[in-house]
Amino acid sequence: MTAFVLPSPATSSVAVAGSAERFAVRRIFCVGRNYAAHARELGNDERDPPFFFTKPADTVVDSGTTIPYPPLTGNLHHEIELVAAIGKAGFRIARAQALDHVWGYGVGIDLTRRDLQDEAKKEARPWDWSKAFDRSAPCSPLVPARTSGHPQSGRIWLAVNGEVRQNGDLAELIWPVADIVSICSEAVELKPGDLIFTGTPAGVGAVRPGETITGGVDGVGTIEVTIGQPMS
Repeated sequence: MTAFVLPSPATSSVAVAGSAERFAVRRIFCVGRNYAAHARELGNDERDPPFFFTKPADTVVDSGTTIPYPPLTGNLHHEIELVAAIGKAGFRIARAQALDHVWGYGVGIDLTRRDLQDEAKKEARPWDWSKAFDRSAPCSPLVPARTSGHPQSGRIWLAVNGEVRQNGDLAELIWPVADIVSICSEAVELKPGDLIFTGTPAGVGAVRPGETITGGVDGVGTIEVTIGQPMS
C-alpha cells in the first residue's frame, strides 16, 4: 500500500439519479462558445472551431448546494450546460463511435467570474481564475445513457429566482456531443470519470448573494443551487 505524507484528498463525485452509487470525477472539460447566439452575445464568430478549457475535479458540487459568492469578482455569471459523463476510455475516437464512450448525462452550471475573464481576454492571459475556482461546477445527478438515450434536441433552460434567463434547445449546439467527444479526444486520452460541459445558450447574466438558480435539460434532469454570502 502506498504511503502518503499527507492524507489523500477525497474523491470528487457526482450523484447518480435513482441510485445510492456516485460517479467518481477524474477531470472536467468545458467547451466554449458552442451555441451561435451565445457566441454572438459575447462578440465572437459562431463559425469558430470548438475550444476547451478545464476545471479541477473538486470544483464539482451537487444540486441543492449553497455556494458562497466567490472572492475577486463583482460579476458572477451563470451558464447552463448539458454535461456528458465519459465511461469508456479512448484516444482519437472516431465520431461514429464517440457516443459509445458516454456513460450518461447531467445538467451543469459553469459559474464564471466574468470580470476576471474579460480582463484576461484583454491581456491575452489564461482564463483559469475566471473559471476554475472553488464550487464553480455544480452538476445535477447523472442519468445513464441507457435510460436517457443520447439527447440530440430538447429544451435547455435556466432561471434566477424563477425568472427565465436562458432558454435554448440542444439542437442549436454548433458541435453536438459526438463531435465534442471526438475532437476532445484528439488532444487528450479521455478516461472514465471525465465530465464534458458542452456549452451554454444565450442569456448568460449576473447572479447575486441570496439568489436561487434553477435549470434543466429535457429528458435529463434539473438542477438548483443558491448563491450564498461571500466567505469571510
